[in-house]
Amino acid sequence: MISSMTGFGKGTASIGSLVAEAEIKSFNSRFLDFSIRVPRKIANREFEIRNLIKKEIKRGKLNLTVKIKKEGIDEDFVSLSTTDLNNTLGLIKKIKDTAKISDDITLTHLLSFQNSFINDEENDSEDEFKVAIEAIKLAIAELKKMRLEEGNELANDLRLRVSNIEKTTLKIEEQSRDSVDDYFGKLRDRAKQLTEDIVEYEDRLNAELALLAEKYDVTEEFVRLKSHIKLFLETLNNSDEAGRRLNFIMQEMNREVNTINSKTVSTEIAHYGIYLKEEIEKIREQIQNIE
Repeated sequence: MISSMTGFGKGTASIGSLVAEAEIKSFNSRFLDFSIRVPRKIANREFEIRNLIKKEIKRGKLNLTVKIKKEGIDEDFVSLSTTDLNNTLGLIKKIKDTAKISDDITLTHLLSFQNSFINDEENDSEDEFKVAIEAIKLAIAELKKMRLEEGNELANDLRLRVSNIEKTTLKIEEQSRDSVDDYFGKLRDRAKQLTEDIVEYEDRLNAELALLAEKYDVTEEFVRLKSHIKLFLETLNNSDEAGRRLNFIMQEMNREVNTINSKTVSTEIAHYGIYLKEEIEKIREQIQNIE
């Protein structure tokens, strides 16, 4: 089953008083690309988080955000020491009195000493990492589910369009031989009008017509186009990483259709060819969203 590259997933996990929330968004991309925002306490575990995602997601631009709260407070700020804060506040007041400064103490003044009462050390971060990983796993599972659901819709649309291409190809194939015969018949009639004694040039005329028949023959193109259609459907049904392969197959299908169009001597077949190119272009747009 194919998977889309766009989707959203959210996961929440808890260990004791720790609660982690993870949100992951996925967009189209030729490769796997990351943008990760996690609390400072687990920032040094980003490599492990990336490896976890790589095992589950093959392509797409991913934005992952993780927040951890302890007793309802953002974990990035639970290291605030109220004792140190009061000591810092007392120090600022003492400096103010000593320097005989009359200005009020503001938050800006306190934050100038934030290293004194905000602890950035990454001690006891193992529980934070564990709860974050659980939340991330849940978010990835939800993301994959959404991507698969959208991928299923894409697959249904692609099968319908490929079926239309296959039916139109059969119509072209049925009419191709007759259109070439009609064209050569008109050429023969025109040659007779231009040449009084057609018998004298009969052999030469037949030889030229044989060369033209070979020039306008599209049997090989039909064989290859049918083969590409078969491979497309097999890839759609069985491949885990179908996006790149389907894109390549569509390039080859487009090449065969271009050749058929260039060889046709029928206006009706030319119109069919235009329809094929339109369907191929729509398919190519769709598969840009496939993982």
